[in-house]
Amino acid sequence: MRKDVRILLVGESKVGKTSLIMSLVSEEFPEVVPYRAEEITIPADVTPERVPTHIVDYSEAEQTDEQLFQEISKANVICIVYSVNNQKSIEKVTSHWIPLITENTDKDSRVPLILVGNKSDLVEHSSMETILPIMNQYSEIETCVECSAKNLKNISELFYYAQKAVLHPTGPLYCPEKKSMRPLCVKALTRIFKVSDLDNDGILNDNELNFFQRTCFNTPLEPQALDDVKNVVKKNLSDGVKDNGLTLKGFLFLHTLFIQRGRHETTWTVLRRFGYDDDLELNQDYLFPLLKIPPDCSTELNHNAYLFLQSVFDKHDKDRDCALSPDELSDVFDVFPYMPWGPDVNNTVCTNDQGWITYQGFLSQWTLTTYLDVQRCLEYLGYLGFSIIAEQESQASGITVTRAKKIDLQKKQTQRNVFRCNVFGDNGSGKSGFLQAFLGRNLMRQKTISEEHRSYYAISTTYVYGQEKYLLLHEVFPDFDYLTDADLACDIVCLVYDISNPYSFEYCAKVFKQYFMDSKIPCMMIAAKSDLPEVKQMYGCSPLEFCRRHKMPPPQSFTCNTSVAPSRDIYAKLTTMAMYPHVSQADLKSSTFWLRASVGATVFAVLGFAMYRVLLKR
Repeated sequence: MRKDVRILLVGESKVGKTSLIMSLVSEEFPEVVPYRAEEITIPADVTPERVPTHIVDYSEAEQTDEQLFQEISKANVICIVYSVNNQKSIEKVTSHWIPLITENTDKDSRVPLILVGNKSDLVEHSSMETILPIMNQYSEIETCVECSAKNLKNISELFYYAQKAVLHPTGPLYCPEKKSMRPLCVKALTRIFKVSDLDNDGILNDNELNFFQRTCFNTPLEPQALDDVKNVVKKNLSDGVKDNGLTLKGFLFLHTLFIQRGRHETTWTVLRRFGYDDDLELNQDYLFPLLKIPPDCSTELNHNAYLFLQSVFDKHDKDRDCALSPDELSDVFDVFPYMPWGPDVNNTVCTNDQGWITYQGFLSQWTLTTYLDVQRCLEYLGYLGFSIIAEQESQASGITVTRAKKIDLQKKQTQRNVFRCNVFGDNGSGKSGFLQAFLGRNLMRQKTISEEHRSYYAISTTYVYGQEKYLLLHEVFPDFDYLTDADLACDIVCLVYDISNPYSFEYCAKVFKQYFMDSKIPCMMIAAKSDLPEVKQMYGCSPLEFCRRHKMPPPQSFTCNTSVAPSRDIYAKLTTMAMYPHVSQADLKSSTFWLRASVGATVFAVLGFAMYRVLLKR
């Protein structure tokens, strides 16, 4: 909502503009009226909407046209005052004032107008018959008020309506000509309905309606009030209520009714609570709450966010197969203005045999987005209504900013849960296969992936000392001369070479010597395609000797040319090295270290899935 409201009064001389302002302030009709009242500010605590209000007078005798134009451009709402006993002042509303205001305001930001018929104490008839056709002709006219500065009739109401026209404008919500809500309003309320429909059955049941009411108005509805609301909808709309709950059609009808009865502040309260601005676009402050991320820190989802995302998955997994079909995934993102995930996501995370994103894959992709582009994650959580459904201050409440990596190194421990592994290797060395194998795909299954849907990331969970961690693999483009800081920033480096290609290892050796030999980032050499005959590498020393000289673990044999899902042991080792970069190379070579690190991984993976199934049944 706006922080303040600026009301400008214009009109012909002697219609009583200044008298209206002075009667409001002093609560009595002034005996002596100056040409123009000074600008006054009414404090927030004495206005119905709790917003400071500035009231500005215009006098043709004291001000130039240029000053008038400036005031028009600054005003949030303009009251065109006419005298009910002066036909000429009424005619000037359409012949002079409305065209003048239109010329001096931005076409994209329509300024609401209030028609004010003053001096109603001097006549016995109403001017409404003359004014109504004008109101129907100009959609920017919010309302018309007849008042009397002398009798103090409708003075406070006049300024209340003016304030309301700014804070709760009708224009963006409703088209009076068509007697229906505008498309943008329908779109916004449809998103609000879908976010509030917690079980995704297309109906707002009593619990959901109560949660909605409490969220927007800080008070639940009494059972009788709930029944009254549903009965009103039932009487007017045959399909507005279903299974004793409110359908989308019923929800939209109810808001149309509020607007038609002049209670559009109710609809605006709902819209603003769900993040919408005056143009019915989601507010930038709502989508992108402030989140400070110091250098050397990363971003992760916290427990609140994972619980929320689990509920989102559960809400849309209608067939309970622990995977989202294309239709179910499309339904998840129906509250977005665009589809945020492309086909490459299916090759970034775990999927089932049909290629549908699994429960684990769904959480993994959110973890990846949070790590790589936290602002986008905040935006996505905003569309899903995280702050409302999780009852948090903003999406930022779902993000943990980790402490600086250098502090982790000093303390020799970390609280981080996401670790980045950058994968280097020459063309054809097997990097892509290494990424896809992490997601359980053997060579046969990898061959079905089209080049246009290829992903340079893979993310899934591994277990270290029985703790679930996320490992994020990033395949780095092999052009040696174009490596960026982002290509080099990671927790661990993978250097992949093809054991059947005699020239493959040289690239890994060059990358290591130029970029990582003097860094504190742990490195591991991967001897890929180990199912093929090994050939001698055309380099000054063997890969094993190279690793020994540079105090790296020996090259790890790897292949994804298997009949079943490839082994995941190597990924647990990489995560362990990323978690404990300070561990000596002697320890890394010790089989007991790896045994301790990976013990329980399979058990925890099975337990985790079993727990999810139990929770799902409940």
